[in-house]
Order: sequence, then structure tokens, then C-alpha cells
Amino acid sequence: MVLRFFVQLFMFFLKQIVYLHKIYIMARKKNIKKNDIYTFYMDYYLENGEAPKSVYQLAKLNNFDEGQFYEFFGNLGAVEKSIFHSFFEQTMDLLEKSEEYGSFNGRNKLLTFFYTFFEILTANRSFVLSILDRDQNNSRYPKTISTLKPKYVELIESLEIETLDLKNAKIEKLMGKSLAESLWVQLILCFKFWMNDDSAGLEKTDVFIEKSINTGFDLLNVQPLKSVIDLGKFLYNEKSYMN
Repeated sequence: MVLRFFVQLFMFFLKQIVYLHKIYIMARKKNIKKNDIYTFYMDYYLENGEAPKSVYQLAKLNNFDEGQFYEFFGNLGAVEKSIFHSFFEQTMDLLEKSEEYGSFNGRNKLLTFFYTFFEILTANRSFVLSILDRDQNNSRYPKTISTLKPKYVELIESLEIETLDLKNAKIEKLMGKSLAESLWVQLILCFKFWMNDDSAGLEKTDVFIEKSINTGFDLLNVQPLKSVIDLGKFLYNEKSYMN
């Protein structure tokens, strides 16, 4: 009976020790923010060449409670997309804080966006290249980039780039979509150039951005075409003088 009593007493104290140890571990766990999860995910990917296997694994390796992860994301796949969105949002935040940016025309606003966006990508180049190299084998362009398209189209629409005024709402809406699509392709081309750029400071990417954006806007220059259309209208209305 005495032996049984001491065994029970030992088991009781052992349970108390285990319980107190759990409380101690919980107390030591980090109180994390969204950006911390970005850092944990990116570091794991770069060190292991793949995404974490589970939220549990990521939490355990970085000493935070798994439940905190779900305050920000529904699953690990959402983290990767959110990281790229954060690069875009960082770019827009920087531009909106700039007094000069607000006074720029559409061309210079887009140029400034491209320069700033790719500067942020370059600061995270190892991670970005790892993701893009993985994705581009499965599609025409990396699927991770495609998640940025709605935000990018919103940006293009906000620039109010001049197009021909054809007095037809349906045609003008179609032209607006075509413009957004062509500038989206331009962003993809800049991504591809940046991925392969081996120049010092990636300076060739800056040159490519400048030349491609300027060429695109020069092709959009509607004034010469407007003059041709105006002349055509005039000649049509005054065709009696041409007989």
C-alpha cells in the first residue's frame, strides 16, 4: 500500500511538472505579425528549396503558436500569393507618399511604378527567382504573377491614359481593356527580362523598362492619328471641293 501511494504521488508530481513545462513553453512563444510569417516562409523556402510541408512545421521551427498563423492566412498557399501582393502594396505606398508622383503624367507615373516595383523585387531577388523559375515551367507566364493582374489593371485605369475619343462608349471600353491588356503584357516582359538580367546592379533592366514604356506610350500618341481622322472627316464633308 505504501509503495502504491508513493507511485501515485510520483505520477501526480510528474503530471504537474509536464503541465508547468507546457505553460513555460507557451509563455516563451513569439507574438508574431503578418510580416514575420513572410520572413519565416521566405527563409524556409530559400534554405530548403521548397515550401514548408505544413503550418505546424513552420510554427514549430519558428517557435510561435500555430493558431496565430490562421489569424492572417487560411493556408500556406495563401502566404506566397500575399508576399507578392505585399511587394505591389509596398510600391504603391511609397509612390503615394511622394509629393512629386502626384504631379507626374501617366507615362512618368508608370515609369516610376516600374522602377520602384522592380527595386523591391531586387531586394528579394533570391526568393522571387525561386518562385518564378518554379512556376514558369507550368504556364505561359508564372502563375504567381497573374494574381497581381487585378491590382495592376486598377493602377492603369487610375493613370487616365489618353486614347482616341470615338464617341462610342462600347468601343472606348474595349479600347480601355486592350490598353490594360497590352500594358499587362509589358509587365510580364519586364519580369522575364529582369529574371535573366546578369548586368551589374541590374542596370539593363532599368534601360529596358525606360525604352519599353516610352516606346509603348509613343505608339499610343493619339495626336497624329487624331489629325488624320480630323482631315478625313473634313475631306468627307467637303468632298464637293475634291471633285
